Amino acid sequence: MYCRNCRMEVSEMAYACPNCGWHPTMGRNYCYYCGGATNPYAVVCVTCGVSLQQPEAYGEPKSKLIAGLLGIFIGYLGIHNFYLGFTSKGGIQLGLSLLGFVLIPFTWGFSMLFLSAAGLWAFIEAIMILTGNISTDARGVRLKD
Repeated sequence: MYCRNCRMEVSEMAYACPNCGWHPTMGRNYCYYCGGATNPYAVVCVTCGVSLQQPEAYGEPKSKLIAGLLGIFIGYLGIHNFYLGFTSKGGIQLGLSLLGFVLIPFTWGFSMLFLSAAGLWAFIEAIMILTGNISTDARGVRLKD
């Protein structure tokens, strides 16, 4: 993949071009696929024929603060992982919590075990998000401060 601003070859997972610092898909001077020069308002690259009107590859970066606060306050439901795109982890946390809630009428000990496991897991992940140990979402996009 090529940076659309400066034509330097960059990784597809790159958040910023190492040469110019722009997000690789944000420029309009070059084709992201072949690196050929393009008209800033072109819809298709005249060199390789690829569509330059690609959907936003990475979307807007997710907020580190929002993810951390979701993890602290309602993280036992996996909401912070769903927000960051980690649907498998979020689903497991949600499943643990739901299992804990379902077991409350039958056995208080097991229900608290499942709920506290999900809550502790979420709290640790929230701290890791806020301190920067978890710094990207599921697509590899860096979290914004």
